Amino acid sequence: MAGKSRSRERIEPSFGEDEVHPEDDFRLDEEDRVVKSRGKPSGKPAGKSSGRSARGAGKAPAPERRKQRRGGFGLFRLIRRMVYWTIVLGIWGSIGIAGLVIYYGARMPSAETWKIPERPPNVKITGVDGSVIANRGATGGEELSLQEMSPYIPMALVAIEDRRFYSHYGVDPLGLARAMITNVAAGHMVQGGSTVTQQLAKNMFLSPERTLERKVQEVLLALWLEHTYSKDQILEMYLNRVFFGSNAYGVEAASRRYFNKSARDVTLGEAALLAGLLKAPSRLSPARDPQAAEARAQVVLQAMREEGMITEAEIKTAMSAPPTRAKSYWSGAEYYAADMVMDELPGLIGEVKQDIVVETTLDMTLEKKAEQVIAETLSKNASKYRVSQAALISIDGTGAIRAVVGGRDYADSQFNRATRAKRQPGSAFKPFVYAAALEMGETPASIFNDARIRIGNWTPENYDQKYNGPVTLAEALARSLNTVSAQLVMQAGPDKVIQLARRLGIASPLQSNASIALGTSEVTLAELTGAYASFQNGGYKATPHLIRRVTKPDGTVLYENTYDTPPRVLDEKTVVDMNYMMGQVIAIGTGKKAALPGWQVAGKTGTTQSYRDALFLGFTSNLVTGVWFGNDDGKFMKKVTGGGLPAQAWKEFMLAAHEGLSPAPVFGNGLPSDQVLPGVGQGPLTVSDVITGDPEAYPEAPPGEMPDSPDLAPDPNLPPLEASRPVPHRSSLLDILMGE
Repeated sequence: MAGKSRSRERIEPSFGEDEVHPEDDFRLDEEDRVVKSRGKPSGKPAGKSSGRSARGAGKAPAPERRKQRRGGFGLFRLIRRMVYWTIVLGIWGSIGIAGLVIYYGARMPSAETWKIPERPPNVKITGVDGSVIANRGATGGEELSLQEMSPYIPMALVAIEDRRFYSHYGVDPLGLARAMITNVAAGHMVQGGSTVTQQLAKNMFLSPERTLERKVQEVLLALWLEHTYSKDQILEMYLNRVFFGSNAYGVEAASRRYFNKSARDVTLGEAALLAGLLKAPSRLSPARDPQAAEARAQVVLQAMREEGMITEAEIKTAMSAPPTRAKSYWSGAEYYAADMVMDELPGLIGEVKQDIVVETTLDMTLEKKAEQVIAETLSKNASKYRVSQAALISIDGTGAIRAVVGGRDYADSQFNRATRAKRQPGSAFKPFVYAAALEMGETPASIFNDARIRIGNWTPENYDQKYNGPVTLAEALARSLNTVSAQLVMQAGPDKVIQLARRLGIASPLQSNASIALGTSEVTLAELTGAYASFQNGGYKATPHLIRRVTKPDGTVLYENTYDTPPRVLDEKTVVDMNYMMGQVIAIGTGKKAALPGWQVAGKTGTTQSYRDALFLGFTSNLVTGVWFGNDDGKFMKKVTGGGLPAQAWKEFMLAAHEGLSPAPVFGNGLPSDQVLPGVGQGPLTVSDVITGDPEAYPEAPPGEMPDSPDLAPDPNLPPLEASRPVPHRSSLLDILMGE
């Protein structure tokens, strides 16, 4: 049995060497196992145990087997562990990020209440022909649709700021990763990972502070924007609100600021410059660093080429354009007018809460010519005559301002010397004195004695310190004789002169004393010019005004001026005589340099003490223009009189303003009232008759009445100057003061 049993014993297969080593076998017996066989005793016969020792024959020891496994599967196990912990960390990271999002999101208002903030209202200011003068408001430019902009602008923006703009959902993980790698490689911040949508969210809703909370909220808002608006709408909102440096918000404001044109007309190179500014608007502004702005623009052009938006030929064309050189501030005399509009607007329509269009009376052709004349006159004469500033304002018979220049250069000084600076007008104030005398019964032929006089402690002297004896009022005004003007003030009384000046529109405080005869009370050039318009238009008040109409963008009228029916402030006889006498100022007096060939001109010069201020104010049948030269600090000029630089500048401007127009006479045809032809001065005239030069309003002058050269046209009706001519006795306050 023993032999039989041995022969039937099972032989275990061996996976080791061919030679069996029972002593090396290691196995657990039944009793050594943790889980024992069910229903069997734990003990085993010793023979049974030794009989199975051959099962492990040929196997490597356990440590060796472990080493073999490590060699075959160690790398796989390492990778598996890395994947495992990456997943674990990713899960926990996601939980953490979700927690932060939930926490910071809970601190935000409900998404149902989110809405795009209203864009600050824009004030679009246009000229009389509808051309844009300026845009004012918090943004400085009107809002344009994407279709209205030059197509190069959105292309340039996407190329340099967010190349995957049309493919991401508000947040660009790839762009963020790329930015992180670039920044790490450079060792500092060189590229941002925010999308255009994120930047829009930040600009519209959030503060600029860099915190984790703001960044989380920025992402949430970006996702909301992408869900609520189309890509083009987001791009449009961004371009109309983003800061482009130099106080320009929005692409329209930036375009007008740097290129003096609308964003509708921007070229490829200009669009690249604008898009390049967004990296550092203040530092890269062409008004501050033109070279840096151009260098950045070239980077944008290369980015556009890489994206296939433009060709190499287009890049070469764009780079060949001259570099943009913008002044450090808005440049152009029209901005003086824009400032005037913004000052007046609240009083007309209240607080501006919506986009509006302000239609002005400004003629941009005349405005540019006025600016050119002032700049060139100063450029040629500033050092020679020690003069640094000048101003000009031109209005029509209704008071509508057609041109205004508030100083030499708006970019250097925004102070408007035409409307805000109060200066002594000097002899330019005398027409009000003479008009008051005419209202009291004097005529242009009235005789006064030009002689040394004393009024209290004041002894007025003529400019040349000479005296002419008996003269007519017409000649006294033409030669700007101070003694006669002083006599007229004392005869009429200072209050009478002030009342007349007030009727004509002088609003500045006027001192009620004899020296008002020489223009010692300070006024603005604008109100002085407006007062002269009452002589030009036949005796009606002409309030200088710039705003004609204010409307909403849809055309709804918010305000329209009512200066078309002004009150009469002077009778026609007084106006006719004043125009005749002021015409003599140009013909034979101090204003000869202001003569316009073929045109009747009336006006008056003004020069203050020690040549601090010099003025000329004059008019034709079309325009009334006032010009001032001087220095802001009140320093003396080098013998600049009103008949010098101001009259020359006045003439140059008015020649351009009247180019192509048919000459028409001034009101009264340049004759005194007692010689006015039938029909002139008889019957009321409307303001429109005067400012349009209605030929029915004025009969033509007989041949020879209007000289070809006013410089050589002394009035033949003036009495000759005779020192021995008797002076009519007058019982007036002046007679009493002089003991006559």
